[in-house]
Amino acid sequence: MITNALEGLRIIDLTRVLAGPYCTMILSDMGAEVIKAEVPGSGDDTRAFPPFIEGESVYFKNMNRNKKGITLNLKSEKGKAIFIDLIKQADVVTENYRPGTMEKLGLGYEILKEINPRLVYGCISGFGHYGRYSKRAGYDIVGQAMSGIMSVTGWPDGPPTRTGGPISDAMAGISLACGILAALRYRDLTGLGQKVDISLVDTLVSSMQIINQIYFATGRLPERIGNRYESTYPYDTFPTKDGETIVIGCANDKVWKILCKLMDKADLIEHPKMLTNRLRVENHAMIRPIVAEWTLTKNAQDIVDLLLNNDCPAAFIYSIKQASEDAHIAGDRGMFPEIEYPRIGKLRVTGSHFKFSETEVGPKGPSPDLGQHNNEVFKELLGYDDGQIDLLKQEGVI
Repeated sequence: MITNALEGLRIIDLTRVLAGPYCTMILSDMGAEVIKAEVPGSGDDTRAFPPFIEGESVYFKNMNRNKKGITLNLKSEKGKAIFIDLIKQADVVTENYRPGTMEKLGLGYEILKEINPRLVYGCISGFGHYGRYSKRAGYDIVGQAMSGIMSVTGWPDGPPTRTGGPISDAMAGISLACGILAALRYRDLTGLGQKVDISLVDTLVSSMQIINQIYFATGRLPERIGNRYESTYPYDTFPTKDGETIVIGCANDKVWKILCKLMDKADLIEHPKMLTNRLRVENHAMIRPIVAEWTLTKNAQDIVDLLLNNDCPAAFIYSIKQASEDAHIAGDRGMFPEIEYPRIGKLRVTGSHFKFSETEVGPKGPSPDLGQHNNEVFKELLGYDDGQIDLLKQEGVI
């Protein structure tokens, strides 16, 4: 019986830090065999990134769970030969080097597809593998800056603001996972692999959606507007009597009518400046103080309960602690499972947001120590004996 959606899929993973490892973590949660190849001696940069438990990076451990770990020096001729042997038995290879790096090594997609025509080659970079900016270094904050998202994040009187989480890295990782699965479907139909080219900047440009369309349709340049939404109102944060802040999301006329009745202001339903969502967006500055005056008369818990009990979308603004203790998020949806690690014991990690009705998904084991699976992979997959493996270690190939 098949228990994992991607059972039997083998990925050779050259990625490091966040975007690429997040992609392969997602695929490994779905059951793919991921063989993570790291630089001998140092490994993935995030092995040295905080926070640490007993000297071990939790940053690395969460992002690289489930994976097998090998070391491989791709600058050596023997290392390249081993990599090519691995590629012959792989379905997917992933990398997030600066474009051109794999080509300089003689291991670019055009070479690899001749060796394995069925290979899906997935890559993430700052600006993509073609275009005038392709050779620039790219990081999450660069993606946020150049996509436009920072220009509309924050308050009108404040500076452009980076989102609290690494949104371009995370979304690029999800996007590459999606692209790889689409390429595998194409391979099922044609027998041929292909290259999947994901850019941090492109990913966030795509995510802007309606914000971009406001400019293209009207010529108005969207600016920072705090927590208000451009396309519906009231859809914002509001203060409460006990000093908390909550969100209320009236995304249509039906919900607006519910809110008006709960505020004991049914007369607003027929107000000529609030009759439609379009009018409410135009007159948000008039509506906000009316709603805020009402929310300030009640404690956060009371007002959220009242709104939810009447089908009006509302929520608390959680801290990470509150999210990790929420009965639905942490309990019912299992978003913070534990993994047992050999030296540090049980570690709570961020789980998979994918949920399937027929197959398992989520953490299946710890991240590897540096080179932990060298013997297993090189013996079982490539047929090397102990003497060959010892020699490769002595030569610094692994």
